[in-house]
Amino acid sequence: MIIWVNGAFGSGKSQTTHELHRRIPGSFLYDPENAGYFIRKNVPPSTALDDFQDYPMWRESNYGMLNYISGKFDGVILVPMTIVNPVYFDEIVGRLRRDNRTVHHFALCASKETLLKRLRSRGEGPNSWAARQIDRCRGGLSQEVFQHHVDTDFLTIGEVSEGIAAIAGIQLLPDNRSAIRKKADRLLTQLKQIRF
Repeated sequence: MIIWVNGAFGSGKSQTTHELHRRIPGSFLYDPENAGYFIRKNVPPSTALDDFQDYPMWRESNYGMLNYISGKFDGVILVPMTIVNPVYFDEIVGRLRRDNRTVHHFALCASKETLLKRLRSRGEGPNSWAARQIDRCRGGLSQEVFQHHVDTDFLTIGEVSEGIAAIAGIQLLPDNRSAIRKKADRLLTQLKQIRF
């Protein structure tokens, strides 16, 4: 089973998938961005594109990897990735579903104000690349193809994760961490997302 967690930057994708990973025994965290970084480093600058999702090989390689892993791995595969182009979404998620792979998709939604506040909390201002993508992401993800929509404005990461698990029919381990440990884990997850 694949659980794809989508959403605008600042919606909580990474935090949610890491929370699910902590609470689903034997789960596997798959990051589609790694294929993008590989492509970016291995194409001549004259052929480079601004968004690695625009490379057909990014979509093909992520489809191929997820198809392979889901065919060999019995556990839950967690995928945190913003994707708002319905054609690109179909080339990966739609194709996996047509291949009879179980893919549960969730779009984490929040108001623009909430997203900007969350981005500020991680040091990104209103003119950052992530902030400039908010309107495009919110508009794209509002389409029906990106169901299930999960409004995260007033939910904790734990509540979002529990809601996703309930819809996907997965039993989560109880979260017995202290409040301090939860904050430390979330900070560590946030630091891991910094790309150099």
